[in-house]
Amino acid sequence: MRLAAALFLSAAFLTGCSTSSFSDEPNAGPCPKVFALEEASRFVEFNGDDRSLETVAFSGEINDVRSSCRYYADLPIRNEIEIEMEIGRGPAAEEAVYELTYFVAVTRTNRDLIAKEEFTVPVRFRRNQRIVSVQEEIKRVVIPRRDPGTAGGNFEIAVGFALSRSQTIYNRAGVSLK
Repeated sequence: MRLAAALFLSAAFLTGCSTSSFSDEPNAGPCPKVFALEEASRFVEFNGDDRSLETVAFSGEINDVRSSCRYYADLPIRNEIEIEMEIGRGPAAEEAVYELTYFVAVTRTNRDLIAKEEFTVPVRFRRNQRIVSVQEEIKRVVIPRRDPGTAGGNFEIAVGFALSRSQTIYNRAGVSLK
């Protein structure tokens, strides 16, 4: 499943697919670091309060995040991001469709959040299918630069699943299912 997401933010923004003409000039500096946020890179959704293998409805994991960027002179930094995820359907799932929500956030390196946006994707399971691979593509993340000396290394782009409070607590606990 290959889907294109679109997002508009004030300080940094993502936009749908468009053609652009890049110069052959080398980047003015390094690209922003792009990664899956560790504590939001997986989730388990249970059906009910019991936390066991038998009560797992859905689960997911971000397997890979790739990007490329381009910028030169005084132009903004433009990134393209690909996110590979696997979503599992457990024994307690009552539906064949799962509404997966993930986020993309732009930050100043090790500092403040500049912008964050969430995306929802329906994940459809065929009869008896337990795992679906999902590939999401963000065609353009644009980060304005203050001046030509502002390099991509000053920014980070984090992706992750939008987790509920109980899913966040579960992930932080490092619990293993039995």
